Amino acid sequence: MAKKLEKSQWSGYFDLVSKALTGKRAEIEVASLNHGDQIEAEWLPFHGISYDPKNDLVALALEGHDHLIRKPKEIYIEGEGVHLSSLEVIDADDVRQIVLLRDPLMLPAPTAAKAG
Repeated sequence: MAKKLEKSQWSGYFDLVSKALTGKRAEIEVASLNHGDQIEAEWLPFHGISYDPKNDLVALALEGHDHLIRKPKEIYIEGEGVHLSSLEVIDADDVRQIVLLRDPLMLPAPTAAKAG
């Protein structure tokens, strides 16, 4: 069940959770009535998230992709800390930006080929 974060919590929460989530994979979906649903980033390594109260801006840093959300008005999270599975940011234009998080696939280490 999603939990709403109060605006006064955003900076501190993102500072704490950003470090814990480094290395996860993230997908960003942007959903609006005008433009439909679009995938902005697909399962890229997650580097961090922050809220800048001075500029009223949420910034998501993924490998090779930065995503800025201006004038966020509501933020919802599912999960806690390293178990955060998603967050949804609704901006002033009622555009929903949904960030899904998952652990990277852990593939077995390649075995060395034997000379024969």
